[in-house]
Amino acid sequence: MAKSQESFNKKEKAKKKLQKRQQKEQRRDEKRHEGGNKGGMDDMMAYVDENGNLSSVPPDPKKMVKVKLEDIEIGIRKEEDLLDPDVLPKATVTYFDEAKGYGFISDINTQERIFVHINNLTEEIKVGDTVEYTAKKTPRGLQAETVRKSSQ
Repeated sequence: MAKSQESFNKKEKAKKKLQKRQQKEQRRDEKRHEGGNKGGMDDMMAYVDENGNLSSVPPDPKKMVKVKLEDIEIGIRKEEDLLDPDVLPKATVTYFDEAKGYGFISDINTQERIFVHINNLTEEIKVGDTVEYTAKKTPRGLQAETVRKSSQ
């Protein structure tokens, strides 16, 4: 007669596989029986209190404030809306090379670096000067136009 094709290792692996399957089934049954409602929707709910903080407790309806739909603003305001059109932005000259004819200024509010060409100057500037400017977008970034010394 031929010998059985099942070796000791194969039997052991099959036994371990069966044990793991039974343990998994047992854990699944325990979860079903112990907490049917555990982890339901109530545990997932989060509320916002009157200060804008998240909490697990529903807010007090007496402290509720009605807000008009028109007062809700989605997104951020455009910079043009925030700034007065008559007031030019101010910047500090951080680098300027007269021989090459260009330099950079840093906006005082945003600290953004803006390119300046000598053709866009109304008067001579040097490093450290405070200037007023108008900016335009170019493919390479912002470029200052009509740059003049600030009258501080």
